[in-house]
Amino acid sequence: MLHHSPLGRDLGYARSYDPDLLYPIKRSLGRDAIGVPRPLPFTGDDVWTAYELSWLDCRGKPGVAVAELRIAADSDYLIESKSLKLYLNSLSATRFTDVAAVHRLIERDLSGAAARPVQVRLYLPEHDTEPLAAAPLQGTCIDGLTVKIETYHVDPDTLCATGHVVDETLYSHLFRSNCPVTGQPDWASVMVHYRGPRMSHSGLLRYLVSYREHAALHEQCVERIFMDILAHCRPNALSVYARFTRRGGL
Repeated sequence: MLHHSPLGRDLGYARSYDPDLLYPIKRSLGRDAIGVPRPLPFTGDDVWTAYELSWLDCRGKPGVAVAELRIAADSDYLIESKSLKLYLNSLSATRFTDVAAVHRLIERDLSGAAARPVQVRLYLPEHDTEPLAAAPLQGTCIDGLTVKIETYHVDPDTLCATGHVVDETLYSHLFRSNCPVTGQPDWASVMVHYRGPRMSHSGLLRYLVSYREHAALHEQCVERIFMDILAHCRPNALSVYARFTRRGGL
């Protein structure tokens, strides 16, 4: 299905508004492959930050904003990233009465593509700086551990947890996966908060680094991390958060 998406294809930017550029992908395609059960064993959101949003006002004067797009993880569809970028760019020559009209249109179109209400927030540069400065991750960074790593294909067998129950947050900046169509690298910081038997810190680091040659969408990587930790470490509570670096304006 991804091979029919705009991803990896040489496409020009639309010169007029076109909601048909949005390309939904069924979440079940990735979830069935890793055995995610129904009902889902997790809740959460995909949060996109769109840095390159612009439009015209009634007089033809450009407006700009940073958009935060929040898509619930239990929606039937995710929205392919390049199609999202092309869609947002199609607004750049479209005239709107005010910022609220821009907001309503984006929210309507994305909600239609995801088949679930999508939350949209627009940050105007003269008023808002919140999305431009990400908060530092909390917890213990495991990147300084001395570990020997021999595989760069996903290896959940490195995950283990034993001993007393703890409540801790661990994070790493060393995560890398790859786009399943273009092969371009996707870099991220991953934060894991759990309550349960103490997880091996070195095992978690080796596991996260093992994604280095893995090809999958961001959303699928995060859900697989959750499912693998759940299966191998059996925590009583678990949260997985990944902050991917900006690529192509998203």
